[in-house]
Amino acid sequence: MEFNFDRLTKQERYKLLVSFIVPRPIALVTTIDADGVSNAGPMSFFNVFGDEPPILILGIQHRPDGRFKDTTQNIHDSGEFVVNLVNEQIAPHMITTSLDFAPEEDEVSASGLTLAPSRNLRAGRILEAPVSMECRKTESLEYPSRSVIVGEVLHMHIQDKYIDPRTLRVRPDAYHPLARLHADAYLYAATQFELPRPSMDQWQATQEAARQQETVIGQTSTTMDHGIN
Repeated sequence: MEFNFDRLTKQERYKLLVSFIVPRPIALVTTIDADGVSNAGPMSFFNVFGDEPPILILGIQHRPDGRFKDTTQNIHDSGEFVVNLVNEQIAPHMITTSLDFAPEEDEVSASGLTLAPSRNLRAGRILEAPVSMECRKTESLEYPSRSVIVGEVLHMHIQDKYIDPRTLRVRPDAYHPLARLHADAYLYAATQFELPRPSMDQWQATQEAARQQETVIGQTSTTMDHGIN
């Protein structure tokens, strides 16, 4: 089955993209407006795109009438935002922040979460989040119905139980981030396995061993065939 995206509706394109590009991490983005009112909104069009410089990208759809959502407007006005990652503990609160609150309402408080001061930004971070990243907007791409915002990570807050301070590796037995699938389907990264990357020499050795095994099997099969009367 094939789909020409030029011939699909917006909803059809969305359905195909978000159903198969999964799982997607969720950014619970906190911002602040010019009057000091905090805002929080979850985004699943989000990911990390580099470490030098350390950059994140958000894709935020506009309102149906074309106006910016509060998160987008606040980022453009202030040039800053905080990405709070979501795990099973704060998942229900994240859903609450996605409701259509009025601009002057504080979604963080309404959802039962706690806003804590950031180190470098006016916008606060969510205290209960397993990880929070303070970001400065570096640029944005503007489309008729969406803003694609690039942010540089300035500071990162990680709850102690989720990281080994010596190796800086995540503790997979403790950190179970929430990811978006499709529609209202989500999953936790609770089942994990390792898939080590071999060296080129190791890979070539396994290929040679497989070829030798195929040769032996072929020779054995030929010998057996010749022995049949």
